Amino acid sequence: MTHAQFVAAYARGEIKVEVDPPGAARHLSSRLLLPFVTMPVLGIGVALALVGWVFSGFAIIALGIIAPLLIKRSAPHFLLTQALENAAVYEEVTRSGLVRVTPVHPGD
Repeated sequence: MTHAQFVAAYARGEIKVEVDPPGAARHLSSRLLLPFVTMPVLGIGVALALVGWVFSGFAIIALGIIAPLLIKRSAPHFLLTQALENAAVYEEVTRSGLVRVTPVHPGD
C-alpha cells in the first residue's frame, strides 16, 4: 500500500492501524537520542542542587526523569501522526513492523 493510499484509507476508516507501543518507544528514543539528552539534564540538576539552588535542581532532575517517560508513552500516537504526514516515515515504520495495517471488514 502506498502512502497516498494509506492516508486516504485511514481518513475513510477502511483500515485498522496497530502500533507496537514498546517498539515505538524504543524507536522514538533512539531517533531523539533521549539517553544523550537525559544525562546532561540530570547532571545540570545535580550541579544546581549541589551549589545551593536545591529546589531548582530538584525541579530539573524531575524534568529529566519525567520528560522521557512522557515522550515514550506518547510514542505510538506520535509515530502514527508522522506516518500519516510523511511518506518516508510511513515506509520506515511499516517495513520495520512497528506499524501494521489491516483492512477493516464490515460488521467487525
